[in-house]
Amino acid sequence: MNKKGIIIGLILAVALCGGVAYRLANSSTAAEHAEHAEAGHGEEKSEHAEGKEEKGHEGHDEHGAKLVKMSAEVQKQSGVVVAAAKKQQMAGLISATGKVEANADRIAHVSPRISGKVVAVRASLGDSVGAGQVLATLDSVELGEALSRYHQSKTRLSLAQSNMDRVKVLVDKKIAARKEILQAETDYKTAQTELHTDQERLALYGVSAGDLNAGKKPILPVRSPISGVITEKHAIVGELADPAKSLYTVADLSSVWVMVDIHEKDLAKVRRGQAATVMVNAFPDTKFRGRVTYLADVVDEATRTIKARVEVANPGRKLKPEMFATVELAIAADAAAVLAVPEEAVQELEGKKLVFVAEGEGVFESRPVQLGRASGGMVEVLSGLKEGERLAVKGGFVLKSELQKGEIEGHDH
Repeated sequence: MNKKGIIIGLILAVALCGGVAYRLANSSTAAEHAEHAEAGHGEEKSEHAEGKEEKGHEGHDEHGAKLVKMSAEVQKQSGVVVAAAKKQQMAGLISATGKVEANADRIAHVSPRISGKVVAVRASLGDSVGAGQVLATLDSVELGEALSRYHQSKTRLSLAQSNMDRVKVLVDKKIAARKEILQAETDYKTAQTELHTDQERLALYGVSAGDLNAGKKPILPVRSPISGVITEKHAIVGELADPAKSLYTVADLSSVWVMVDIHEKDLAKVRRGQAATVMVNAFPDTKFRGRVTYLADVVDEATRTIKARVEVANPGRKLKPEMFATVELAIAADAAAVLAVPEEAVQELEGKKLVFVAEGEGVFESRPVQLGRASGGMVEVLSGLKEGERLAVKGGFVLKSELQKGEIEGHDH
């Protein structure tokens, strides 16, 4: 029994030792795998971060400001221009609201010279017409009477000429007295004058000599006296028209007026001939240039303002009558110099006004700024920028695009 118990004890001891050894071996292998995996993952993260740093155009400095990197060659190609911020006197500004009106010196109300019935309408609302173009034609009793007088005068002139020629022959043959030739010549000149008067009357009505020589029954043309656009049309076929009724209104809109109200306190700063800038909501990026051409002599009792008229060139007819407009009048600089930058240098991003300050060779910092008044293409900087600091005065939009591109790439990673 003792020998058998010893053998069983030895077997149990060997099994126990083997289990402990196996447990220790597995623990060591797992630790090595874990350490290797952690090291590999760390290297992968490092390589990934390094690749991202090399690829991106946007980063942050030690203060958290966003940076944009752009080589000198790319700056030149993109139109980025860098200059130092400096103080300067800014021209004063008077801002007023007003309304666009047609230039009253370039409007024509078109009506017939005599009464008649409209038989044809040749132009409609919105058409562009030239000076002398026929807009409508009329059939007129008064025109018929004038034509009848013309033909009578023409006949009398022919008879007077024949009589004068006959008397001349008789005088040459000493058959008729000399006073008869004088009377014949007087009758001829009288008939000639009457015919000329009738021709002038028809021309005044709008009938040309060519129409008379054609032998057709002339109709009364209604012509536009100026070139422009038809803004009103009242001509209807079959209706009676007379000189008191306007058939068309033609406006030359190549130049328009903007009527504005100037406050009484600013009256001394405004003068005729002063340059003005006009802006409308329909074209927010377009500034129309004009000049003050009229200042009223009477102050409105209720508003304490005076009317001023700004005449503005209107290429492409973008400015339409009845549009509301904002007018800015530049006045002489009379205040201390302030730090100012071109309006083009200021960009807007996420509701903030930014400028791009050069921090080194090819590096720009996007810096928020607080702005003051603007005038003459310059804007005052109240805070965020110091005198002498170099910034992108042109090409700021390109830098903003690069900044946004870098942010999008950062989000993708």
